Amino acid sequence: MIRSLWISASGMEAQTLNIDVISNNLANVNTTGFKRSRADFQDLLYQTLRPAGAPSSMGTQVPTGIELGQGTRTVAVQKLFMQGDYQKTENDLDVAIEGDGFFQVNKPNGDMAYTRSGAFKLDSQGRLVTSDGFVISPEITIPAGTEKISIGSDGLVAAKLAGQNTFTELGNLEVVNFPNASGLSSRGRNLFERTDASGEPVAGTPGQDGLGTIAQGYLEMSNVSIMEEMVNMIIAQRAYEVNSKSMQTADEMMRLASNVKR
Repeated sequence: MIRSLWISASGMEAQTLNIDVISNNLANVNTTGFKRSRADFQDLLYQTLRPAGAPSSMGTQVPTGIELGQGTRTVAVQKLFMQGDYQKTENDLDVAIEGDGFFQVNKPNGDMAYTRSGAFKLDSQGRLVTSDGFVISPEITIPAGTEKISIGSDGLVAAKLAGQNTFTELGNLEVVNFPNASGLSSRGRNLFERTDASGEPVAGTPGQDGLGTIAQGYLEMSNVSIMEEMVNMIIAQRAYEVNSKSMQTADEMMRLASNVKR
């Protein structure tokens, strides 16, 4: 019965973390480019009281043994990179990736980060930056006096300057992809960083080699489904409740056993 207390406690702890993951998903339901997470669980070690296949008598074997599990634990919290819905903004500097890929971002410390959020702005030097002022890579500078900015589906950035009738090419937006995007490390601010699990980034032109294309005037919203998260929350809550009930039952059985002799 003491074993059952620890087993129930492991289940309650796992569901507590599950609720944390669900809460973070719901908190970011309107975060541009956010990707929902999912907690994965696995059972713990088993205590073998009677091994299967052990001899039971002359010429016979035990067909099934006795194995008692020790509970559960969280083994991973995985990012799910399904496409989010698109929101039309008609802002020239808002771009979304239709398909796989990430924008590259230069952090102030020189490290490279990656994002799905295309809500770009201009800094004081006319460079394309994120909402935190991090410069997009490769660097693209919009000249002063620009009247119109065009970003093609292949990432080509062009500007129409005041007094001109044609567009001037300024550079190209690149996107990168990873062999295992779920292995990226989340760093907040809509940014990811590579890890040994994600593999090396493979840069390319949007629309080529399996990379997504660019849609100007749109933003990719969070891929969180409120209804799905609410259902997951109810399931996690009931799982927590039944584990606490199991712990309460084990406690009652121990109390009854201790009161056999009075």
